[in-house]
Formats: sequence, structure tokens, C-alpha cells
Amino acid sequence: MFSVFRTSTSILLTACFTATASFANTASDPAPNTAFQMAVAEHTPQTSNIAEFYRTNGFSPIWVGETVEHASRRTALINALSKARMHGLPQADATVAALIEKMEQARSVRDLGAVEAELSRAFIEYADALYSGTVEPGRVDDGLVRTLKRRSAAEHLAGLADQGAQYLEQLPPQTRQYRALMKQKLLLEDLVNQGGWGATVPVSKLEFGDTGPNVVKLRNRLVMMGYMKPSASPSFDDALLAGVQSFQTAHGLEPDGVAGKGTITELNRPASDRLKAVHVALERERWLPRERGTRHILVNQADFSAKIVDDGQVTFETRAVIGKNTHDRRSPEFSDVMEHMVINPSWYVPRSIITKEYLPKLQSNPNAVGHIEITDRSGRQVNRGAVDFTQFTARNFPFAMRQPPSKSNALGLVKFMFPNKHNIYLHDTPQKSLFAREVRAFSHGCIRLAQPFEFAYALLAKQEEDPKAFFHRVLKTGKETKVELDQHVPVHLIYRTAYIGPKGQVQYRRDVYNRDAKIWDALQKAGVALQDVQG
Repeated sequence: MFSVFRTSTSILLTACFTATASFANTASDPAPNTAFQMAVAEHTPQTSNIAEFYRTNGFSPIWVGETVEHASRRTALINALSKARMHGLPQADATVAALIEKMEQARSVRDLGAVEAELSRAFIEYADALYSGTVEPGRVDDGLVRTLKRRSAAEHLAGLADQGAQYLEQLPPQTRQYRALMKQKLLLEDLVNQGGWGATVPVSKLEFGDTGPNVVKLRNRLVMMGYMKPSASPSFDDALLAGVQSFQTAHGLEPDGVAGKGTITELNRPASDRLKAVHVALERERWLPRERGTRHILVNQADFSAKIVDDGQVTFETRAVIGKNTHDRRSPEFSDVMEHMVINPSWYVPRSIITKEYLPKLQSNPNAVGHIEITDRSGRQVNRGAVDFTQFTARNFPFAMRQPPSKSNALGLVKFMFPNKHNIYLHDTPQKSLFAREVRAFSHGCIRLAQPFEFAYALLAKQEEDPKAFFHRVLKTGKETKVELDQHVPVHLIYRTAYIGPKGQVQYRRDVYNRDAKIWDALQKAGVALQDVQG
């Protein structure tokens, strides 16, 4: 019966509600009206926004009835629920079957009230997941400090009542990224069901000039993945070198053309793993603010990159270092607004670093970390020789610590501020060698930029005729200087192991913090599954 419904939704719904038409036409009779209201009330918790919506609109039904609008909403909802898996949402087949059964069996006004309530509850669950996400980020990982923008049940119901099926179409993110990820999801589902990318490659080192069966396996897998054209050559030739480099670039690996352990490990990941990553990416896209900002900054931690985006186009990009992969140093994920930059910044050492790293050194040697000033509550510099640091603990250490502006300052020569309770910002660093690493997770949580000066020029270009000259004029003073941004810029710290590049190419990154694995587990518990995956 469900298959019949899928192919002839409107006919089945019309037949269902024709059987109850006599009840729907008795709205002027206070007894049936009361029965309808009681049924709606019984099936919606009194404290819920759903109950509030119906009390506000006088219990006027938005689902049950014979008008074109009522039928259109019912049809649109059932169709949407039937296709929920297309968005990577929990499967709703059981919900659809139960709703159809309730509609078919409705024989009284009271039954119609129950159907009205059940349809609203199913709609709200679907709308909330599609608009804001299936899982609550903070419950998955404490580094996911993103605040979701959720609409109330009353807002969703009012939107549907006003806009009908069009409201359902506006629920998912209206972004190129989201649409492209959905397309990639469909492609991967087909690929997985066809057996994936074929035989894996034995983990060894393969490079230009090598020959043998492992080279053939490497070539075959790259051909299946679309990184090179078919070839019968058993040698690691120029074509294979280019194919390896293309794969490496698309997976955030150093494109040296050598298929070493790291490259082959990523190469051997099954298509089903990539499909899971795309599911997680769709969920993460739903978490982001709908209004990203015409100009905004995007820091993808999994990609170790920071970008400036103008009108949907990346206008500046640089390598980044993120927090070290330990519980107290991982960079969090959230959105905020950049307000200013500080040229020649002082580094005011965070309390956690003072007590965990510097206090033990001072207790062993009062002259340790001599490049850092120790100050009292009034900001006056403390004479180290006059202090017995062994008397203090992490709880009662009474001093602050500051590193004055200099080229060797931990923050480098410029920092970019979007004031937040997590004390996270973007900044320069004297440790330039770290940007040559493939995996760049070394900081205490803040984001270090490989090209901070150029990043500053790009931001200042909106307000200075010659941003480079302005920046260096301030820099040469050697004085700590706060420069306000005339146009505040939204900042989005994200973590995306699967995303679509500017030219439409899919990109995959390693799950360095293991966050995506946790999100996938949470999605599975919520009912998300890989559709029709055979292996």
C-alpha cells in the first residue's frame, strides 16, 4: 500500500479524506468542534509551541480539510518525509506509513483532530532537523560550541500555513555548498552500491620509475576515482605521477607525487567512509548561520586554512595552524564578528598557560621565561628575585604575565580580534616553519596565519586607499596599536572533512580531532543510515 501511495499520493489522500468529509463540514456544530479541539490538545503537550500555535489560531486546522490548500500541505509533507534521506536526515518510512494509516482510518471529527496533531508533530520534527540540524552540537563534543538558530514550532507552523509547500523548499540551507554536497551524496550512494573503487593498494612506498603489480593497483584505483585516464602501463610514469598529485591535492596531502603510507592510507578509504563524511558535512552546513555575511572569514580547521570570502568568492586564502589535538587545546567551532586588529600586540598570557606551564618553571628557577614580564594586579612589573614562587599554587598565583611587542612575540606582529568568551583569535606567529607541515595542529587553540600581513591588507582594503602602506606605517612605530575595522566581518570557525571546492571538485580531509566520527555516531543513533549501501 505504501508503494501505491508513493506513486499516487493525491489520489490516496483524496480518497482518505472523502470518507471523513461529513465530519469536516460540521464545523458550525459546537460538539464536533469541541471534539476536534480536545483531540488536538490531547495529542500535543500543553507546554509545547505546537499547542500554543493552535490556541492562537483558534484550533483552525492546517492539515485536515478538503480545500486545495489543505490537500497541498498534506501531499507536500508526505512527499518531503518520504525523501528525508536525500538530505541525510533520519529515515521516516515508518512515520509516513503510520500517518497514512491514521488518515485512512479517520472516521470522526475526533479522529481528524488526532490526525491534525500527528501531522503537525511529524512536520515540526522534520522542519527542525532540516532547518537547524538533527543533533545538538554541544552534546556531541565540547569543542562544538556553536549556538544553533532554531525556529519555534509555532514559527514553522505559521510559515507552512502562510506559504504552503514553498515553505518546505526553503527549510534547507540555500547555499551552493549544500546543493553540491547533496549531489555528491547521490553519486557516492550509486558508487558504493556498484562496489566502490575496486581493489585497495598494499601499503608501501611507490614513486616515479617503479613497476610491478602494486603500481598497477595504484593506477587502477586512481582511474576508478577519476584522477587519471585509463592506461595499461605497469610503470609509475608521468601520467601516474600527475594522478597521484591530483589525488593528494584533493585530500589535503603534500602533492609530492610519492604514494607513501599517508597517501595510500587515504587512497584505501572505502567510498562508504566518504559517504559518511558527506552526511556529516550536510549536518554541519545546517548548523551554520543562514546569513554568513557578504564578506566573511572562513577558517576550516580540518583543512588548516583561513579564507576571506566576498560575495561567495574566495578572495584571499592562507595556510593556518590550529590547536593541538589534546583536550585543553583543540580549537573550538563557533561564529562571531571580527571588530579590529592589533598591530604590534602584547601577549597577555592566558591563566591556564601561566599555571600549567610557566609556574612550575618559575618554581624551579625564578629567572625562567625571562622574555615574559610578571605584573601585579596594578600592572606594575614584579621583581622576580623578591618573590618565592614555591609558595604559590595554580589556585592562588596572584600575578599576570605579559610579553611586550616584538618580532619574537608569541602572537607575532599582528592579531585579529573577534571578542569571544573562548579567548580565540587569529594571529601572526614567529614559528613560521610549522606552516610547511602537512598536519598543522600545534597551537594552544588560537588560529595562526601563514600570511598575516597579506590578510591584514585584504581586510584594510575596504577602508584604506593604500592598505599596505598604512599597515607598515603603524608597524614601524613599534607601539601596540588597535585598528578598528570600519566594516565588521563575520568569522566562522568550521571543521569540514568533506566539502566542495570553488571549481566544483570534491575535497576530503582527515578527521584530526575525531569530531566527525562522533557526529556520525550521533546521527546514527538519531536514525540516519547509509541508504541502500551494499558494502
